[in-house]
Amino acid sequence: METILDIISDYGLLSYVILFSYCALKSGSLPLFAGIAAHMGALNLALVAAAVFFGGYLGDELRFYLGRKYGVENLSSNPRYQKSLHTAKLLLDRFGKVYIFLYRYPKGMRTIGSLPVALTDMSWRVFTMLNFASALTWTFALVGSGFLFGSALENIVGDNWGLFSVGLLVVFILITYLAWRYVRTLANEVPKKEKTDPISKA
Repeated sequence: METILDIISDYGLLSYVILFSYCALKSGSLPLFAGIAAHMGALNLALVAAAVFFGGYLGDELRFYLGRKYGVENLSSNPRYQKSLHTAKLLLDRFGKVYIFLYRYPKGMRTIGSLPVALTDMSWRVFTMLNFASALTWTFALVGSGFLFGSALENIVGDNWGLFSVGLLVVFILITYLAWRYVRTLANEVPKKEKTDPISKA
């Protein structure tokens, strides 16, 4: 356990840069582990929270900008993202602004994130306020959970931290997979006529 924390500490400021970049690109278990590391003194809690929040917030601001600047033609022509974009658009149509709070959690959705939002008539002012609140909630949920439960986890895990980390990662992946399945189920419940609508600006 101490060896792992020493390795994290040795990275210094680079740890926060890596965390920021990770959160800008995707969602996953790293913020949770960073919260645990902050509780154990290997990382600074304020810097961890800042890296996670600004990574999550600015990453989606960039996606929104790219979606609005380049439009649906360039975004949906990529086969890798076309299906996910379509699913995200269906969810956006069904849940509206709540979608901005949902897409950070299911596996695979964060990569698409705010792109379909940019293809609607939602103003940037409204989006950035919702994005701010969503990123803040996400930060508190993951970093806060890791930090608050860090003490209990340390007592339970003891010297078996490596094994526990693998187990925790497996559980997190399973939860995100189930969340993704649930999201896909919700999307499939949208009437078929909505599924045939192209992704376009309202």
